[in-house]
Amino acid sequence: MKLGLFMMPLHPLHRDPAVTLQEDRETVILSDRLGYYDAFVGEHLSDRAENVTNSFIFGVSPGALLSDAEALGIVNEDRNKMFAEAIDVILQIWERDPPYEIDLPGNRFKVTTAKTHVAEIGKGVMYKPYQKPRPEIVGTVVAPFSKGVIAMGERDFHPLSANFLLPHWVPSHWANYAEGKHRAGRVADPADWRIARTIFVADDDKVAERYGKSDANSPYRFYWRQLRIKLTIPKRHIVFKTHEAQDDAELTDDYVVDRLVICGTVNKVVDEILRFREQVGDFGELVYAGMDWVDAKLAKRSMELMATEVMPRVNAAIASSSAKPARQAGRA
Repeated sequence: MKLGLFMMPLHPLHRDPAVTLQEDRETVILSDRLGYYDAFVGEHLSDRAENVTNSFIFGVSPGALLSDAEALGIVNEDRNKMFAEAIDVILQIWERDPPYEIDLPGNRFKVTTAKTHVAEIGKGVMYKPYQKPRPEIVGTVVAPFSKGVIAMGERDFHPLSANFLLPHWVPSHWANYAEGKHRAGRVADPADWRIARTIFVADDDKVAERYGKSDANSPYRFYWRQLRIKLTIPKRHIVFKTHEAQDDAELTDDYVVDRLVICGTVNKVVDEILRFREQVGDFGELVYAGMDWVDAKLAKRSMELMATEVMPRVNAAIASSSAKPARQAGRA
């Protein structure tokens, strides 16, 4: 299992964006030095806590922040459908030469530069990716039983299940992705499935509990308070519930943090990750959710322990578990 990084990121509103942008950059650089496989930075247009200016990799999603949808004039649109239509047009741009003349049946997006294309000066030409036939396309998935992830499977994109939802909802993403792959005549490979989780690793259990959950200034408490409010307003907070009819009043900060933050020393975190994997099934990459650096030393140490101690032990346990049936069969 690979280790990746995902940040939204969420920073307290009083912090200087010049400082937090530098912090986010340092986080990505550190992840690279520690051997993280890839890094994703979530990107919204209209949120002061998420001061991201540009993305590092091509990730796609219908979008979960309603203020973004309002700003773009699509708050009442079927954004899953728009997402699929937009991606289909992007893929066509990559596959065609100018002037493109893209007019797909039932697709609202029409793209052409036929009237303004001047080949000798490069006018009316869009760049294509260097990767052939195209770069890996990763789509984030939030809602339980997401229909968007079916479209990802049909188009051979790879899903990244967000760290926002309780573990028992996560397998629904794989079931729908596998359905999409089946529709396209392909078999889904668990190695293509990324799952993000909120994790804090420390050298001391008391420090881990304080910084990861209980301290009023914990970046993890701040993160989940923001997410709880942001997902409750558009009534998408089912991700926090054990069942649909659960009373909203039960979804306190403590409730969410206790269920969605994995924290502790190395062995405890390893055990929780393995328990999570048993619950959701096999997947190819565990994506570590980055937080604001309230304490830079603790934040960096957590990323280091995750890469150098936690993941090697997780992978050793997975390998050992996979090998046992084969050894038993051999003795028989």
